[in-house]
Amino acid sequence: MAGHKGQVVGYVRVSAADQNEARQLEALGTVDRLFREKVSGKNTNDRAQLQEMLIYVRDGDTVRVKSPDRLARSTRDLLALVERLKVKGVVLEFIDNPALNTDTPQGEFMLTVLAAIAQLERKTIRERQAEGIAIAKKNGVYDRVPKLSCEQIQLARGRIAQGVPKAKVALDLGVSRQTLYAALNGSGKYGQVSS
Repeated sequence: MAGHKGQVVGYVRVSAADQNEARQLEALGTVDRLFREKVSGKNTNDRAQLQEMLIYVRDGDTVRVKSPDRLARSTRDLLALVERLKVKGVVLEFIDNPALNTDTPQGEFMLTVLAAIAQLERKTIRERQAEGIAIAKKNGVYDRVPKLSCEQIQLARGRIAQGVPKAKVALDLGVSRQTLYAALNGSGKYGQVSS
């Protein structure tokens, strides 16, 4: 039914470490429908109620939670949930953090800032990983298995001795010229390969 007055849907999550559900319920006040999550640390897919709530809510509804940490496990998790609710036309309201409410310009702005921070974190992590790999490669630690066997190196030496250009030999072996040179010189990871 178009233009229906949306429901206020409450979501409460209590972990083994924090059993104070009453405080969350009190903070939420009166809601039309309540989803309660009791989380045990052992269970990995421990948010069945959250999934049910996400299926239940409709366009025009408001999901009310005490604080972002009750809803999400991380900034990325929070942003993904915000996006999912937004697509459904559902507003997210945080009692303790009204600055993050998705129906206000301030909330939109705050979430945009959070998204930028999360993206920066991801980029930084990826960059660190790439740097780590580059350093490992330089030290001959990464990708330890030589691409060329002893037989292939001997074959390459033979062909080069016959006057076949190194670039052609590398191409035929399916490796870069750098790899071929390293194999021929016994440098890098080819230092351990007895030719």
